[in-house]
Amino acid sequence: MASTSAILPGIFASRSFRQYYTGQALSLIGDGLRTLAVPLLVYHLTGSALSTGVSYICEIAPFAFFGLIGGSLADRLDRRALMIGTDAARCAIMCAFALLYATHTLTIPTIYGGLVLLSICAAVFIGGQASSIPYLLGRERGTRAIAALNAAENTSNLITPIVGGAIFSIFGPLPALTANAATYLLSQLSLARIPTLGPENVSGIPSLRHVADDVRLGFRILFADRAMRSLTFTSLLLNGIGFGGYSILIPFLKRGFHATDPQVGIFLGVSSIGAICGSIFAGRFDARWPFGRALCVALTLDACLFVPVILTRNLWVAGTFWGIANACAYFEIAQIVGFRLRIVPEQLVGRVFGVVRLFVLCGIAPGVLLFGYLADRVSPHYAMTVSAFSYLTVALLAIANPSIRKETR
Repeated sequence: MASTSAILPGIFASRSFRQYYTGQALSLIGDGLRTLAVPLLVYHLTGSALSTGVSYICEIAPFAFFGLIGGSLADRLDRRALMIGTDAARCAIMCAFALLYATHTLTIPTIYGGLVLLSICAAVFIGGQASSIPYLLGRERGTRAIAALNAAENTSNLITPIVGGAIFSIFGPLPALTANAATYLLSQLSLARIPTLGPENVSGIPSLRHVADDVRLGFRILFADRAMRSLTFTSLLLNGIGFGGYSILIPFLKRGFHATDPQVGIFLGVSSIGAICGSIFAGRFDARWPFGRALCVALTLDACLFVPVILTRNLWVAGTFWGIANACAYFEIAQIVGFRLRIVPEQLVGRVFGVVRLFVLCGIAPGVLLFGYLADRVSPHYAMTVSAFSYLTVALLAIANPSIRKETR
């Protein structure tokens, strides 16, 4: 595979992918602003780690379940129209958030409800995104494309938390909400310039029976492959624990380190530097090592580097270790998604990825509730400690699994 990847053209040699990438980058900038502004807004309104965590659940839980439908739609409908439509809906929701906040009528239930709708749109959008990559570039360049998109996401996360944290501290969340809506609009304009994102044969909106058949097929393909099955269940546990820790990061920083809003933004920016480095390295790594060995090394480093975050009392030491661990995590993400793109038939990517996302994400809501409860009842530091050592335990169990460790595809 290494020799094959060496002669493949770069992903940006494709004009359609360049346009596609621009649209994704614009959308991700808006997501970065929202990811900072909305949890900070909820925390400022409630002062509760659990309430802040619920805002993450409102984004993740619907995304996991509607990803099944999104995958089915992406394999059957015009993906470009599907992605533009969902971006238009997300733009409208963020405009509504901004308007309600400006008129002092934005409430916590309204925020939660809006996040649920945003999550459903995102599930359909991501279904189209995953299926579009092999259509535009072929399956062998999937890892590079995922790495490039991850790098764009974390470049936006590097800039937007620092800028957004400062803006939030001075002006409040309105500018971030407004900018988020604008980026979704620009993303639509960029995607509209791409001739097509597939599929070759558009079969129309599926019936409920067709959706059910698609879901069953996705489950069947997932469970028939031992390595993909093991990785999916490992990701379920790691995501639940890791995202549970991430959901209490703001209370952890504010109560444990007395961090200001701008310092929270800088901390997240430092974290994003690590994620960018991990994504860039993943895109250039290709097949230098067998997939299983590379993944196990990254998992080991990721889990071990999480521990110093809870041992230090210095905000920037914690941020440095969090950032390095994030580099390993994003290397893992690119490798795992690239692995799936290589082994799943192109015409089934949306359906299989929808089922995988259901499993991978369904552990997040319990993790967020558990760690939010521990943070409120005991302390954010205690909850983060439980997260760190639980993450280390699951990572070591994954490394001991031969179906993961010995995988070479």
